[in-house]
Amino acid sequence: MNNKLSSLWAYRGFVLGSVKREFQSKYQNSMLGAVWTIINPLAMIVVYTVIFSQVMRSRLPGIDSDFAYSIYLCAGVLTWNLFAELVSRSQNVFFEYATLIKKLNFPRICLPVIVVLNSLLNFGIIFGLFSIFLVLSGNFPGWPFLAILPVLAIQVLFSIGLGITLGVLNVFFRDVGQFFGIVIQFWFWFTPIVYPITILPENIRGLLAFNPMFAIIHAYQNILLNGLWPQWATLLPVAILSLILCWLAFHLFSKRSGEMVDEL
Repeated sequence: MNNKLSSLWAYRGFVLGSVKREFQSKYQNSMLGAVWTIINPLAMIVVYTVIFSQVMRSRLPGIDSDFAYSIYLCAGVLTWNLFAELVSRSQNVFFEYATLIKKLNFPRICLPVIVVLNSLLNFGIIFGLFSIFLVLSGNFPGWPFLAILPVLAIQVLFSIGLGITLGVLNVFFRDVGQFFGIVIQFWFWFTPIVYPITILPENIRGLLAFNPMFAIIHAYQNILLNGLWPQWATLLPVAILSLILCWLAFHLFSKRSGEMVDEL
């Protein structure tokens, strides 16, 4: 582990350069350039706020606020998109960087770090704008907002552990990526993001205990909508699962890296 960390530090310039190049490449031939990183998420927040809060007059049970449903929706959608991006990028990262993987002196630990930094950069911009919206609308949650950092850490560990595990399997079994693309669509709708948990029948609610993303998304929603600290006991199983997935991903990656080069 120390060797991998030292290799990662030695290649920090490559990692940061890769993140910078990918960010710039998105808007390379655009007249507005990086301004789109602000316009796109800002437009999404405005649409959610205007359409759901003002036009559709959507309400959450027990909460009397014009912006409640918009905040609930943004808290779920923004963080789910981070999860989906991390997993999607991770399961395809070995194909994306196949040329580098074939180089014996390249520290492959750099790849998941690049994926995480790229995704967090995109998430940081849009979530920063959302936070400004909370302040301006008078809905900032106060001190519980700090709890987002540990919840985010658990989410990133879970996402990257799952994504890299799928990524290794996807190299040998190409159907894995296609199958998970279907799974994640059902997973989204099995997670209370666009609907409140109260509309689900009691027998269905019990199944949410087996959905790791429910605990994570629910923690974000409690923080941002209700200004409450997360229920850490509900996040503990997800944290343990995340560590197991990260260990599994690291183990598979280390054990099968040689065979992966042949497959790529």
